[in-house]
Amino acid sequence: MTPEHYNMDFSQRVVMTPKDYGWIASPSATVTRMPLERAAAESGHTTSLVTYAAGASFAPHSHPGGEEIFVLEGIFEDESGSYPAGTYLRNPIGTSHRPSSTNGCTLFVKLAQHALEDQQHLVIDTRSAAFVPGYGGLRVLPLHTHGCVSTALVWWPAGERFVPHTHVGGEEIVVLSGAFQDEYGTYPAGTWIRSPHLSTHHPWVDEDTLIFVKTGHLG
Repeated sequence: MTPEHYNMDFSQRVVMTPKDYGWIASPSATVTRMPLERAAAESGHTTSLVTYAAGASFAPHSHPGGEEIFVLEGIFEDESGSYPAGTYLRNPIGTSHRPSSTNGCTLFVKLAQHALEDQQHLVIDTRSAAFVPGYGGLRVLPLHTHGCVSTALVWWPAGERFVPHTHVGGEEIVVLSGAFQDEYGTYPAGTWIRSPHLSTHHPWVDEDTLIFVKTGHLG
């Protein structure tokens, strides 16, 4: 059983790979969760993977601290639309919805982590959005920026090496496909990595790799 106060020391580096997953029940019998960090069982700061079984639904609920979602697999739904794998969603503080999934889906979800003044609602289908050139052979798809906090997808071509660098404000990564690497290890698809403020590393890939990256929020 995952404790209520879990991975909430943001000064610590945390790596969780698919072999570390331990899915737990939610208030809906058809929705399960893999907590990555959480302040309490059903409220407050939470980052998790969430799986909806086919036909699953969740009770209508509000987002007192905002909600950020990336659809990893399947199609996520609510009363406002359907969101296939690759969709990025931001639901501002105070919004509400009744989520469901006809055929099942898996989500990366961050709750209660929005700045009070950030009221931007976003729905981005990253499958059709345009990536822009980044460092070296990297391609970047910016998703959201507020103050010093930025969220993006970054595509790494096989063999790409980045320069050694420091994470001012920290860095959070979800490996979406391929395998991300640095001097500390190799991280297959499905891995979640949280690197603290002022941590450093020298990343590279040996195969085409896509990552979800959030920076600046852990300082």
